[in-house]
Amino acid sequence: MKSIAVLTSGGDAPGMNAHIRAVTRSGLSRGLDVWGVIGGFSGLIEGTMIQLDRKSTANIIASGGTILKTSRSKEFMMPGGRAAAAQVLKEKRIDGLICCGGDGTFHGAHFLGLEHGIQVVGTPGTIDNDIYGTQYTIGYDTALNTAVEAIDRIRDTADSHGRVFIIEVMGRHAGFIAMEVGIASGAEYVAVPETVTNLDILYQRILKQGRQRRTIVIVGEGDELGGAYQIGAAMKDKYDIDAKVAVLGHIQRGGSPTVRDRVLGSHLGVAAVDALIDGITDVMVGRVHGEIEYTPLEDTWSKQKPLENYMIELSDLLT
Repeated sequence: MKSIAVLTSGGDAPGMNAHIRAVTRSGLSRGLDVWGVIGGFSGLIEGTMIQLDRKSTANIIASGGTILKTSRSKEFMMPGGRAAAAQVLKEKRIDGLICCGGDGTFHGAHFLGLEHGIQVVGTPGTIDNDIYGTQYTIGYDTALNTAVEAIDRIRDTADSHGRVFIIEVMGRHAGFIAMEVGIASGAEYVAVPETVTNLDILYQRILKQGRQRRTIVIVGEGDELGGAYQIGAAMKDKYDIDAKVAVLGHIQRGGSPTVRDRVLGSHLGVAAVDALIDGITDVMVGRVHGEIEYTPLEDTWSKQKPLENYMIELSDLLT
């Protein structure tokens, strides 16, 4: 193996730059040429690449987002788009590709390798932490800290006015962010996709707090009753509870990555380069209890990562 490429795809996540830096410097130390694909799979189809070196990855580890930019490419989901991308890689004599992203990224990488014999390795970069095969994903820890900091500020207003605040955090299909943020912020109720949201229980918890005392409710955007606005409307219609709604949204994706995300991105970047050199392909490199593990790319989306029961029990106990 003489040359590798790295790209970031899907939603950006803090720690992706640490990952790019680690891939670059690890590859260079092993005598490889390292290329960065600009704009995810769309950039790969177009052949938009830059050669990476130590200078180009200096002083990026503390930056959020991704210096390589990102995208969601509908064209790459089609066989013709993948064929064009494979041709670019062959023309540039790139022997292996590291793809950092979520399940959509891994779908694309898997079929690129299957159809065109490209050696591909995935690394989990998503704030939702919903990827099977790794304990944590790049960006998750930063998103947690960002959300808790915002909720702590909202609590000041809730305390001052004795209000009920329903706060929505990201997590379309999984409640990892909502559950940990709920516990860490002292919420009275946490609604996540993995559990059934019971408005009667929520109402009783508001009553226990007292109508003149603040109540914080955390809602994962993928909850079966809908997001924070829908739950707020239901509480008004059913119990005449006037709740203030705050949707944290994309603020959770930005900002300087935490130490944990910088270290995780670095560790997975080096492990991904090692996997390519060892001839390992069609896998995601994850970390479980500090150890590197390989998971077939197909398993990362066909198997569901469970929300630990003890977290649900802990949340119920403390609220």
